[in-house]
Amino acid sequence: MTAVKDRTGVMVVGAQGRMGLEVRAALAGEPRLRFAGALERPGHPEVGRTLEPAVAGDPGVVLRDEPKAALDGCGVAIDFSVPASTLANLRVAADAGIAYVTGTTGFDEAGRAEIARLAERIPVVHAPNFSVAVNVLGHLAREAARLLGPGYDAELFELHHGQKRDAPSGTALFLAEAVAEGQGKTLAEHVVLERSGETGPRPEGAIGIQTLRGGDNPGEHTVYFVGRGERVELVHRAQTRGHFAVGAVRAAAWLAGRAPGLYRIEQVLGLAS
Repeated sequence: MTAVKDRTGVMVVGAQGRMGLEVRAALAGEPRLRFAGALERPGHPEVGRTLEPAVAGDPGVVLRDEPKAALDGCGVAIDFSVPASTLANLRVAADAGIAYVTGTTGFDEAGRAEIARLAERIPVVHAPNFSVAVNVLGHLAREAARLLGPGYDAELFELHHGQKRDAPSGTALFLAEAVAEGQGKTLAEHVVLERSGETGPRPEGAIGIQTLRGGDNPGEHTVYFVGRGERVELVHRAQTRGHFAVGAVRAAAWLAGRAPGLYRIEQVLGLAS
């Protein structure tokens, strides 16, 4: 087993939040990495506290509210937060030459463009979903769309907890993009996000996405291919957030030491070259 001192240090954004705690737990099972930096929002009541180590033999990690200090001694960061925070932290990481893994969704076009620019300086994995199963689902949705052809209408359904800030989810958009690729068209020209009133017949080639919010659901996605007299459904239901954290930690271990660039989760999982 790799000695603690030889493991790559990881800074966890939102270290005391729901996903931060899941990431810290997942780090304990990854022998190539160690929990070495903790970041929370300014004004968080526990800033300055020494957190319990996630790996036996590690010293405690002081919870910081400034990214430069939290990144000290780290080789990679893991971030599930909000777009403005992620971009601010990513800029600091780029200045420090530290790799970055983020599952933050809800970026506008300018935000996505800035991530791409910063990835020219450091290695970055940005993915809407780090679940292995969800990314396999995307692969299956792309192939189903290609094999079924234009005789099947594509619709997507997604359900998340009531605190989720963006809609539709990044995962739903990822799956819709996979369907569009399988059908040989662009999602932007065919996506339908809203239906109300006298909509008329369904537009030819439309890809619809419907969004529900409520409770504490970690995420549920269904891709429908509806034909005449039959339909195909591809479904993923998350029961916990743990597998998202495990996937992000896997991405961090894969990313550490790589050349600058914007990498896809499919590359991490071996689903793409």
